[in-house]
Amino acid sequence: MNVFITATGTEVGKTYVTCGLAMQLRREGRAPLAIKPVVSGFNEQSPVGSDPARLLTAQGREVDKTGIDAIAPWRFATPVSPNWAAALEARSIDYTSLIAYCRAAVSATRPTLIEGIGGLMVPLDPTRTVLDLMTDLALPVVLVAGSYLGTLSHALTALTVLRQTGLPCIAVISETAATGIDAACVAAEIGSRTAVPCFLLRRTPPTTHDPCFGDIVRAIEGL
Repeated sequence: MNVFITATGTEVGKTYVTCGLAMQLRREGRAPLAIKPVVSGFNEQSPVGSDPARLLTAQGREVDKTGIDAIAPWRFATPVSPNWAAALEARSIDYTSLIAYCRAAVSATRPTLIEGIGGLMVPLDPTRTVLDLMTDLALPVVLVAGSYLGTLSHALTALTVLRQTGLPCIAVISETAATGIDAACVAAEIGSRTAVPCFLLRRTPPTTHDPCFGDIVRAIEGL
């Protein structure tokens, strides 16, 4: 099972979902690899709590520089789009190297989870976005959306774009806290308007086993 996890935007639960899938696969006796190749807003002096650190913990791996280098090689300090964050550091993302890194990570013998950065149209360099990366990798896609005001438009727009690329995908509606919006209603509305499988994911403590992750794994494997 190899999959790319993207989202309608930032801070909607993409890393939460990737970690949950990694932990579910470990419960099933499989040893997943979860990577987030590009990260912005990363503090090299205090990596604890960062997305790469959370992914390493979900895989049962030690959080240290070696581990972070292995799963998140393109890291930038400023929390903006990768092309912008890179430019602020007089750096750039070599797209050919990024593709090669992701393809090398994908394995036929172990599940590989590739987490994107931000939403599916976030710029990676002057001409390419996360969507280009997903298209070139040609992996099934998990689209993560929240349950905030505006989710319906954001999620349906993203699903339309993904359908146009021909990438098989599922949608996961990750409950957004303190919005006052019923996540179940959001998931039902999106599910009624698209042919892709749509799952409602309630936010629980990271150590809690949520059976929904098992359903999501089965759906990915059926794509």
